[in-house]
Amino acid sequence: MKFGKKVLFGIAILLITNLSFGQITNSIILIETNMGNIKLMLYKETPKHRQNFLQLIENGHFDGTLFYRVIKGFVAQGGSQDSRNAPAGKMIGYGSSNRTIESEFNPKYFHKKGAIAAPRKPDKVNIFKESDISQFYIAHGRVFTDEELTLMEKEVNVPLRKRIVKRFLTSSKRVVLDSLKKAGKVEEFRAIAKTIKESIEFEYNSSKERLEFSEARRKAYTTVGGVPHLDGNYTVFGEVIEGLDVLDKIVNLKTDANDRPFQDVKMNVKILEY
Repeated sequence: MKFGKKVLFGIAILLITNLSFGQITNSIILIETNMGNIKLMLYKETPKHRQNFLQLIENGHFDGTLFYRVIKGFVAQGGSQDSRNAPAGKMIGYGSSNRTIESEFNPKYFHKKGAIAAPRKPDKVNIFKESDISQFYIAHGRVFTDEELTLMEKEVNVPLRKRIVKRFLTSSKRVVLDSLKKAGKVEEFRAIAKTIKESIEFEYNSSKERLEFSEARRKAYTTVGGVPHLDGNYTVFGEVIEGLDVLDKIVNLKTDANDRPFQDVKMNVKILEY
């Protein structure tokens, strides 16, 4: 059977398209623990985190490690190589085999309950907020009210606006505006004031420091809950799709002074879908 050139071209395009879609699908992984299983979805929109995390799973990196830092109302953190076969009471840190990658912040994804994200070292030694993908944490958090979220926005945005106003409305410009006002030069006063105001608004609205909860974030934080103050500082690269009840069990365990559960929670991680 022979095909025309148009048919063959169409088949080729279809194959290429399917291959392309296959490369950017969300991945499904399973975390098996002695307290139950947690199924996660890794986002295609954070490809570096997804790819590196899958490679570590394939290499057995997480198998036998612990959820070693557990704080109810905050996070359950695990995967550090130092936690494997760690004796009871030992303080566990980042691990000797930490693997850092550049951050992939995406406003679409945030720290709602069940979000999986990458920890990192502090800003003073990590100014680019690079992720330590060799371990991970799952957000637990709590439910917030709309009023609490609005207050969080004000606590960030009011000081931010004041700093920007101070930068553009300097003492020398105030002197100029005052002199124009006293002289009755209304048009000149308005022109300079308008330029200053526009500069302030542009700087404020384009600032990455400005906090504004989207409708989706507000809905999530006021229903399922989460840890909103972590947004924009740590890369969220997936979420729990089954097993939030297991997360609840883990974060309710009694812990020592270093937030390590007295009862070890060991994990084995496998890939269900690439």
